[in-house]
Amino acid sequence: MIRRELSALILFVGLLPHIASAGPEPANVTMEYVTRRAEERSHTPFRSPKADLPDFLRADQLDYDKYREILFRHDQALWAKDKLAFKVEFYHPGYLYEEPVHINEFSPSHVQEIRFVQDFFDYGKLKFSKQIPANTGYAGFRVLNPLNQPEKFDEIGSFIGASYYRLLGRGQRYGASARGLALDCGETNRPEEFPIFTDWWVGKPFPEDKDLHLFAILDSVSCTGAYEFHIRPGETTVAQVEAIIFRREADKARAGNPQHQPAALFGFAPLTSMFWFTEGSERKFDDYRPAVHDSDGLLINAENGELSWHPLVNGPVMRHQRIPTHNIHGFGLLQRERDIANYQDLFNSYQLTPSIWVEPMGQWGDGVVHLVELSTQSEGLDNIVAFFEPKAQPEPLKGFHFSYILYWTTETDKKISENKVLGTHMGADPRNPRARQIAIDFGGPKLSGLPAGVVPQAVVNCSTNATLSDQQIFPGLFGGTWRVVLKMEPREGNKEPVGLECKLKKGEETLSETWTYYWSPP
Repeated sequence: MIRRELSALILFVGLLPHIASAGPEPANVTMEYVTRRAEERSHTPFRSPKADLPDFLRADQLDYDKYREILFRHDQALWAKDKLAFKVEFYHPGYLYEEPVHINEFSPSHVQEIRFVQDFFDYGKLKFSKQIPANTGYAGFRVLNPLNQPEKFDEIGSFIGASYYRLLGRGQRYGASARGLALDCGETNRPEEFPIFTDWWVGKPFPEDKDLHLFAILDSVSCTGAYEFHIRPGETTVAQVEAIIFRREADKARAGNPQHQPAALFGFAPLTSMFWFTEGSERKFDDYRPAVHDSDGLLINAENGELSWHPLVNGPVMRHQRIPTHNIHGFGLLQRERDIANYQDLFNSYQLTPSIWVEPMGQWGDGVVHLVELSTQSEGLDNIVAFFEPKAQPEPLKGFHFSYILYWTTETDKKISENKVLGTHMGADPRNPRARQIAIDFGGPKLSGLPAGVVPQAVVNCSTNATLSDQQIFPGLFGGTWRVVLKMEPREGNKEPVGLECKLKKGEETLSETWTYYWSPP
């Protein structure tokens, strides 16, 4: 303890030459410290950080080509000269990132603002006629760690844009994202509100530390929030998240914009990803690749242990599913297809993007898991969102506590679900153009371990706006797997989604996840 206190006194020495005008101040940065600031801010109307960005850095003057010329100088990374497990590099403000973020470094006894320093960046041929003020802030930051090779620092995390962030486990490539909070996401009667992380506190680790400790303030028109992150890189990178949300009173939320509707839907632990199509998709695109997606399904682990798999769909219109839960054990957007042959893509490593699994800390009670699927014509749009909406929503000016763990993983690392849905294939019935033919593949140790000659039972349910004219089960294409083939015909004139469920059983024993699918009429 004495050694740590002495180390804290010299924590900022390596950084001081760059920011001598913003020296360290005594402070004990804790969740209470950040929560107090978030609560104070909730009593006043939201102020956008865009006002602090110099005009010549805005998107109408700093375009994509100019912005990409700006590179961070790696030798200027935070803790670059210290023998620590982490380094931090900063993103330049401007272009699309018009909301500057203020970043602080803290030790057990002190805190110091990391002011904007132009010498941290290589501007290439780009010239600015004006100096960027030191109090401008950054667009965000990225975290480096020798995760894949000793002594070689790789990027393992990125915190930039609104409240979005991405992390990586060993050997993974960026794909799906997490964010702090989702407000009115997927609602058709009001626009979505995007909260932003406006302030960060980055804890300088000690040489023996394997975790990175972060705090943040989230701010938006409708609410503020205090966030704490403990991040441990590894084969599966784990992030423990604690949040306290303060909802603004309606008059404060409407201040400056009387027409504004304060957010009505608060979504916690939101995940965002991209799904364009997969080999079995009903909606096809003119592309040489058989599949393009960062995630291919939503998995939910219910209180009773039932696992339900919801294959992602890129339909012609937005779809918003609401799945009621009670004391959910977890949910996540997973990437199950890990074979590069199913992507045939040399430039985008979709087979290496992480699954993100959300595990509640404590009991979440009654609530709803939301799955929002936007329609897209390309892979350039993150069109999938999943989040949890608690039945008890935040009340004005009262702290609403929420905590969970995020696992950035390949599914085999955490063994979230071993007896699983392997694929969904859908197309027209050749004998009846109004009917759809659906093939669902299942596999796992329970199925491969069945005695010879034993055929599992397919338990199938269909909503009342359609009928199942046939269902059969066959041994699958690979040993120990099984395929269920269904023929579904929507009722005449039906325009609503058709709900379908299928799972495999042997007597009373469940042998698989519950495949859950909503088919939307053209």
